[in-house]
Amino acid sequence: MSSKWKKAKMALGLNLCLYVPRRDEPSSDAAAAADVARRFSDTVSLSFASGDPHRPRTPTPSSSGLLLSRSGNRSSKKTCAICLTSIKPGQGQAIFTAECSHSFHFHCITSNVKHGNQVCPVCRAKWKEVPFQSPVPDVFPNGRLRVNSVGRARDDSYMNVIRPIPQHRLGSHQPVSTFNHRPEPSCFDDDEVLGAEPGSSEKNSSKIDDLSGSSVGTLEIKTYPEVPAVPRSACNDNFTVLIHLKAPKPKMLGESQTGNQTSRAPVDLVTVLDVSGSMAGTKLALLKRAMGFVVQNLGPADRLSVIAFSSTARRLFPLRRMTDTGRQQALQAVNALTSNGGTNIAEGLRKGFKVVTDRKWKNPVASVILLSDGQDTYNVCNAGWGSGSSHCRGDYRSLLPASVLQQNIPADLQIPVHTFGFGADHDAAAMHSISEMSSGTFSFIEAENVIQDAFAQCIGGLLSVVVQELKVEVESRLQLGQIKAGSYQSSLDAGGKTGSIVVGDLYAEEERDFLVTVKIPIDQSCRGEQSLLEVRCVYRDPITKETVRLEGASEVRIERPEETGDLAVSMEVDRQRNRLYAAEAMAEARLAAERGDLSSAVSVLEICNRALSETVSARAGDRLCISLCAELKEMKERMANRRVYEASGRAYVLSGLSSHSWQRATARGDSTNSNSLVQAYQTPSMVDMVTQSQTMIFGEPLASSGRRKQLRQAHSFPAGPRPR
Repeated sequence: MSSKWKKAKMALGLNLCLYVPRRDEPSSDAAAAADVARRFSDTVSLSFASGDPHRPRTPTPSSSGLLLSRSGNRSSKKTCAICLTSIKPGQGQAIFTAECSHSFHFHCITSNVKHGNQVCPVCRAKWKEVPFQSPVPDVFPNGRLRVNSVGRARDDSYMNVIRPIPQHRLGSHQPVSTFNHRPEPSCFDDDEVLGAEPGSSEKNSSKIDDLSGSSVGTLEIKTYPEVPAVPRSACNDNFTVLIHLKAPKPKMLGESQTGNQTSRAPVDLVTVLDVSGSMAGTKLALLKRAMGFVVQNLGPADRLSVIAFSSTARRLFPLRRMTDTGRQQALQAVNALTSNGGTNIAEGLRKGFKVVTDRKWKNPVASVILLSDGQDTYNVCNAGWGSGSSHCRGDYRSLLPASVLQQNIPADLQIPVHTFGFGADHDAAAMHSISEMSSGTFSFIEAENVIQDAFAQCIGGLLSVVVQELKVEVESRLQLGQIKAGSYQSSLDAGGKTGSIVVGDLYAEEERDFLVTVKIPIDQSCRGEQSLLEVRCVYRDPITKETVRLEGASEVRIERPEETGDLAVSMEVDRQRNRLYAAEAMAEARLAAERGDLSSAVSVLEICNRALSETVSARAGDRLCISLCAELKEMKERMANRRVYEASGRAYVLSGLSSHSWQRATARGDSTNSNSLVQAYQTPSMVDMVTQSQTMIFGEPLASSGRRKQLRQAHSFPAGPRPR
């Protein structure tokens, strides 16, 4: 019998709390699997890591609840509809009897309503009173703190039982349930007004209480010529200059009980979440948990709107400030999500961008987060998916609204979409294309349990924007060759004397590196130094709204002696050359893999790896080179065969390309883990947010600012990719 139920569990692919039938019930494997699937279609039991005797093993159902048969005695008052075991007084278990007269074990129903369910699992009657259970203690009996693990159902303070909100606290806002059932307005201009509401007595507990300050200092610009001198009698048509930019730190507002507070620009965030049938079970439960973390880390000046999509899309609530009331309503909406239907990514994005474009009020920073675990089955041709056939890639443009693809759209409507491909069945090519066309990033969430860390890394950046609409201008007295800027828009004038790079937003302490080539002619008349080019920058401060111009910020000059000896190549220039070379090799290998030529793809990666190991920076033990070599090796292993490439190789490569082309951190594999060799472009604010996610003490913030500082230092690395 045990082997039969083991097969049933494996067929479901979930670690479920299974109902074991009586011996007189059908015993065939097929019938058993079908019966289990029918009864537990949306029930989640997040299993615990083996070897920990202190962790409880009570199953935690998802908010979808149980779908029970109307027939038989399973719905009788003698059986708990949650765990399907008998209810008998005197067995040491508390019993809860609802207003509708149905009875349940107390611990079963508190676990059920904890996720937002306030209806009877049997008759679906809406309850006015719900049971409440205190959260699980934050410390194990042996004194060890709980840490974030997928092996345990979390009991964070924001995931406790959500009690009904008194109507007088809602003010002029509609309850979330009302928004979920009433017809949507034709124009989404019902966003909540910015700033504190008149007469509001609600305490502002955000980390951005004071927005009067700006960042510390201004944008930092450094330039590096590849060598310090070129003989007067020699020419160089491809002389490389590195332009290095670093955003300033955020302004610190002083110490508080929750640590150092910073002044930052508030955010309008729209999350577009896939709730199709494939998200049922553990995926949906983990998505709700991750969204709970996002809600908890937004401040009262930030606004959030949630779009849920499957076959169609629906706005759960308008852009709303994350005050105490706003958070409560956001959590209610998220916890009430259920999974069903197909996958219509285009409709979800259309509605998400409608929220952004129709809003009446605008926070300085705006972004869209898209998560999906499947392929768009309504708008994109995916014929031959999984067999190596080419997708109809031209159709990917149809996933984004036409307004996003227009040229010269206003800055406040240039909204990046940060996409997250969840699991092995999502369309990585589509998600990568969406992010590229909107200037966002693509992250590959391979292991389900890292979804919260991936979200934490993303919002850690969004909540720290210190530079907006950054544009780099380059002017030369000679002639510029080309500008290597990855995915950033760059241009050269007809005469080759001036060029520009449109960078956009920068997170606090985020860095960018661009390579510019200059044509240096023979010049026997030159004595001493020669000016190659000058760099200027202009950007907007997102808090003060002031335009900052850095004129004459950096001029590049080299010596023009009669002769030069052996000159050392700049380590900084060599390092960035390696990054660009590796990115080009990844792109070439990916194209070969899409053609079905995996052997050529692996060969490209091997050649690049050998070439990097022979460079100046690699011989010096440069961390960026170590990181790039580790990433190339990982990609090569994920191209071992067609099955592996389809399952994870394509998504891993595309996420890496997204990271290197935008020079911004993305999640892929274990890249958010501090022990990963592939940990590129993380900023201190990202590291801090991921640390909070990975070391969450449930029900409370981290113990002290000193402890938070220790954790940040333990997870932090110097600028650039951060291997251990």
